[in-house]
Amino acid sequence: MTFSEKLRLARESAGLKQETLGERAGVSRRSINAYENAGIVPRANVLRALAQELGVSVEYLKNDGIGDPNHGKQREAQMNAVRDQLGTRGAREAQRLLDQNAAFFAGGEMPLEDKDAFFEAVMSAYLACKEAARTRYGRVQAAVQ
Repeated sequence: MTFSEKLRLARESAGLKQETLGERAGVSRRSINAYENAGIVPRANVLRALAQELGVSVEYLKNDGIGDPNHGKQREAQMNAVRDQLGTRGAREAQRLLDQNAAFFAGGEMPLEDKDAFFEAVMSAYLACKEAARTRYGRVQAAVQ
């Protein structure tokens, strides 16, 4: 199912009109119409707002291959906490770190709970390092590339 189809279905399931969803997400009805009918995908911040208003995950909306509206919600909650603590740049760095570590699981079978525990441990270590840098240097330091 495409982004446009998922957005329309989720909006209708929530009993919202395009105008209402647009107001809640901070965009116009015309934008919602374009997302649903012209295949336009919004910027990340609007996508997050739409997902939040519709009670679905951003991953569900973005990825045509995902059929579960709750897929990735736990990770999104973690990333939102990182975004609140470290800002957008910190959230991007954390997401990049998680994406790079996902390669550890390529080709193997591992229960989802174990993967989640691993990613949670990586995020905890990342946040601890950022906090240590803030304490030592007085501000959050950029991650070394």
